[in-house]
Amino acid sequence: MSIDPITLSVIQSGLQQVCDEMDLTFSRAAFSPVIAEANDRSDGIYSAEDGSLIAQGVGGLPVFVGTMQYSTRTLIEMIKAGTVAAPKPGDIYIVNDPYLGGTHLMDVRFAMPVYRGGEIYCWLSNTGHWPDTGGAVPGGFSASATSVEQEGLRLPPVRLFKQGVLDTEIYSIICSNIRVSEQRIGDVKAQAAALLVGEQRLTRILDRYGDDTVRAAIAELRVRAADQMRAYARLIPNGVYRSVAYVDSDGVVNEPLEIRLAITARDGELEFDFTGSSKPCMGPMNSVLATTLSSVYLAMRHIFPDVPISAGAFEPLTVIRPEGTFLDAQYPRPVSGCAAEVSQRIAEAVFSALVEALPDRVTAAPAGTSGNFALGGHDPERDRGFVMYQISGGGYGGNADNDGLANGCSTIGISKAPPVEIMEQQFPVLYHRYALREGSGGAGKQRGGFGLDYEVELLRGQATASFVMDHGRFGPPGALGGEDGMANAVSVWREGEWMVPEHLSKAQDIPLKPGDRVRVGTPGGGGYGDPHERDPALVAEDVRLGRYTIEQARERFGVVVSETGAATRF
Repeated sequence: MSIDPITLSVIQSGLQQVCDEMDLTFSRAAFSPVIAEANDRSDGIYSAEDGSLIAQGVGGLPVFVGTMQYSTRTLIEMIKAGTVAAPKPGDIYIVNDPYLGGTHLMDVRFAMPVYRGGEIYCWLSNTGHWPDTGGAVPGGFSASATSVEQEGLRLPPVRLFKQGVLDTEIYSIICSNIRVSEQRIGDVKAQAAALLVGEQRLTRILDRYGDDTVRAAIAELRVRAADQMRAYARLIPNGVYRSVAYVDSDGVVNEPLEIRLAITARDGELEFDFTGSSKPCMGPMNSVLATTLSSVYLAMRHIFPDVPISAGAFEPLTVIRPEGTFLDAQYPRPVSGCAAEVSQRIAEAVFSALVEALPDRVTAAPAGTSGNFALGGHDPERDRGFVMYQISGGGYGGNADNDGLANGCSTIGISKAPPVEIMEQQFPVLYHRYALREGSGGAGKQRGGFGLDYEVELLRGQATASFVMDHGRFGPPGALGGEDGMANAVSVWREGEWMVPEHLSKAQDIPLKPGDRVRVGTPGGGGYGDPHERDPALVAEDVRLGRYTIEQARERFGVVVSETGAATRF
């Protein structure tokens, strides 16, 4: 079927709008600040045949681009095989099993078939980060977990809603295995409501243009996305591009993990080979295959953001399955750090490999950590338990034209830190500091952006703190002569002194009492280009604004800034 360009464009925008409205509904209706305020969620439309991505909300986490496609495909395959009950109209499946196309256990997926004429036309799916799914520590980020069971409740695909009605028996099993379970009903209903809104909006498009026309438009959009990605990939000269990225440690063995990447560019096709990367690790920094694939896809989306979000955009990208490495985790390997941390190291490896081939498009490394900080305990004033989950931004890397963004969201998504006022209202904490981490950006012709510096105190009750972060041992690397950004810094004030975790960016079950504090300095972005080529006037401006000291200007940029603000290079 031939479709005129105007109709194709309108349908494309309409499908995008369906996903955006699902995202908005999900955030507006959710109870948990990590979803309602931080927007740690995503919604999309997937094909009925194989779960291929049709469209995804622009406000959703990019790391879910590949994982929701993978998990929807797995669900369809399991239904066809008879290992999962076949759906009926109004059914909604829930799944968080990381080995079936997920990320970590806290990322809970819902999937619902959309019917037309008695047949499944497509699937709607979304993912939301629940603040707790059980496990050894509040929040699920068990830094020293050695099996997935220690991380929380693992759910295979089951129908949580049957013909539109919540299955209270399944829901009670879930609630019996998680903390602060009384608050989950708000997130569950929000997640389901987002899918129902999507079904309504999609039905309007189908009724207006017809099922066959929309189906033809989807096929055409997929072809165009593939063609556009190939056209961009041809900008990369044929050859092999290599890089190495490092994970601080796995949280159990205090040694770095290596991500070794070789990218082969060949006439518009790219092959990603992680052969030589570290073997599966004991701790929670293993990555399941779906997350590894999605990390490559999102990295290429960063480099070529004009390519539409569609399964077609992935077709020119071949990822060799990294069997035998920590990037292809198998049961029962723990995986709580895969989505928020390892995924960003994979993206960093892609950036580092391609920055010389595409210097005008690829940046120096960003902060590359979501700063996962979980605080769980009991609030005596409200006589109830709580689980607080904090994510935080960091500096972006400099690029060919500009300095890096300060306190930007993580590489894998658009999630933002919840407002301090919301956190203090919801939990028994007080923020003493929430500011830019001055000087943390790597020096360069275009310097890296600055990280975040925050300090939070427990006001009452008892609690335990857990961290699964990264870039505490190595700062985000600079590019083309730029310096590395400042590394992550975590410290805890207890019993009258500051202590630093053994694994620097990872720890669990640190007991806190009223008056104890946690301070985190997130990484700055890497610098881009030779720092001694930076305009002295820009260095002086940074000094005037307190971003760097006079001494740092001299040592890192080779610029002398006088007390009057005059700048000269020595």
